Amino acid sequence: MIEVSLMFGGNLGDVPGAFACALRELESNGFQVHAQSSVFLTAPVDCVPGTPDFQNMAVLGFWQGSPRELLNLTQRIERESGRPAQHSSREARTLDIDIITFGQEIICESDLIIPHPRAQQRLFVLEPLAEIAPDLRFPDSSQTVSTLFFRVKNSE
Repeated sequence: MIEVSLMFGGNLGDVPGAFACALRELESNGFQVHAQSSVFLTAPVDCVPGTPDFQNMAVLGFWQGSPRELLNLTQRIERESGRPAQHSSREARTLDIDIITFGQEIICESDLIIPHPRAQQRLFVLEPLAEIAPDLRFPDSSQTVSTLFFRVKNSE
C-alpha cells in the first residue's frame, strides 16, 4: 500500500455532500482513508473573474493500485459528480480531486504529474495538508508540508 495525499475542491452545489460521496466512492474502490482535514474556504486562484470561493479539503490515505488507476478513479468520481470530462481548470466546478503526492514517486506524463505541479506554492493546498500531514515530504523538493505552508503563508 502506498501513502497518497489528495486535495478535494469545489465551489458549485452541495460541496460538502460531493466530498462525502467522493470519499465513499474512493473507499468502495479500495482507497483506505487515513485522515481528512477540515474544510477550508478559499478565494479562487487563477480563475475567471466572478468565480465563487472554493471549499478545499485534504485527504491522506493508502492505495494498492497504480497512480494511473487512481487517476482514472478520481476522474470518474468527478464526472459522476457533474463535472464534464473536458473542463477548464479556471472555471467553477462541483468537484475537483487532485493527486498531490503518491508515496515518493515522481511522475511526469502529459496528463499525470506527481507531485502536483503547483501544490508547493498554493496555500489552499498546503493549509489543509498541514492540518493532517505536516511532516509529509514532497519527493521532488524534500520539503515538508509544514515548512512550505509557513513559507507561503509568510510571503503573502
